[in-house]
Amino acid sequence: MSNDEVFNDEQIEDSLEDLEKIDNWANGAVLWSTDWTAETVISQLNRNNIDLDPSFQRRSAWTDKKQSLFIESLILGLPIPQLILAEAHGKKGSFIVIDGKQRLLAIRRFGSSSSAGGFTPLQLKGLSELKQLNGKTYNDLMSDPNLDDFRSAFENSSIRTIVIRNWQNESYLYEVFLRINTGSVQLSPQELRQALHPGPFSTFINDTSGDSPGIRKALNLKAPDFRMRDAEILLRFLAYRNFIRTYNGNLKFFLDETTRKLNLEWGNREIEINDQCIEMENAFSFTENIFTKKHYLRKWNGNNFESRKNRAIFDIMLYYFSFPELRERLAGKETDIENKFKFACDNNSDFLSSIENTTKSMEANKCRFNVWGDILSSLSGLNLDHLKFSVPDGHH
Repeated sequence: MSNDEVFNDEQIEDSLEDLEKIDNWANGAVLWSTDWTAETVISQLNRNNIDLDPSFQRRSAWTDKKQSLFIESLILGLPIPQLILAEAHGKKGSFIVIDGKQRLLAIRRFGSSSSAGGFTPLQLKGLSELKQLNGKTYNDLMSDPNLDDFRSAFENSSIRTIVIRNWQNESYLYEVFLRINTGSVQLSPQELRQALHPGPFSTFINDTSGDSPGIRKALNLKAPDFRMRDAEILLRFLAYRNFIRTYNGNLKFFLDETTRKLNLEWGNREIEINDQCIEMENAFSFTENIFTKKHYLRKWNGNNFESRKNRAIFDIMLYYFSFPELRERLAGKETDIENKFKFACDNNSDFLSSIENTTKSMEANKCRFNVWGDILSSLSGLNLDHLKFSVPDGHH
């Protein structure tokens, strides 16, 4: 199974329905259109005016050949898709990438004269029209007079850029992101969340999720996921593990708030969060041991386990099995646990609905976690807390 088949497309965690309904939510937002040259874009990137962290190279969806063909298109003057940026709040002249990160990474790599800035210089390969440039770098174009026309064509190539300024709330940027995100490969807004909420916890999520053995195995990944579904899985786990009782039915807000809080509290909570991530790895292994690699993290449909994994099932399995005392009490009861899960899917229509239909609502979360918690309480002899959700004022 390819990693594109791990989840149903509708399970991408954010959707328009999660956005806050704010009157005049786009009030004051200004969309400014300009044509930047590749040379201008490189200058903006080199000065870190456009948020493009070197660690993003680990999540690149484009091979060196695809990046090279994009650079070839710029040199040839072929039309390319526009970039969409948003000016960062409080940082005039600094921009968050809404659409075009893969293209910007190609330009940044090709425009790098060395690896000093953390970006590996791109050596062109696989070019079909400008075969004489195969094996060349930007340095080669600058140092060889015979290649000067190609250098000039690249630097002066025009890139249509839309800049969003004076936006009042993040929901506006999520709306723009989700409305342009209509390609065949649906992206997770986790990438935008990380850009809007930079900080030590966001960096931790990016790095740790990309290296997590449990997440990689569950999502069938060989490298960090360019769609950032691995980062979303880790964030969801930590959000539920630490703040489950504050869940208000809006998953986007819940994940945003978790990111904001843990960025602020990172100095005091880094050790605790690292320990929780170790327990998450143990939870992945424990769940796989119960259901087997072929069936774990999947829904039972009455006859067999479905082929695709299910995010809602990730949530309940990782949450409960991340507690070591519970795992210890359940050791040796793998068959009983699997049978109880199947029984709940077959006979509890509310539980089934909470993992296959409206999975984000407060009622669905309450049902899903408490039904599974009650089952594990019965099997373990532990009196697991019955979860109640306490919604902060103003977030109903």
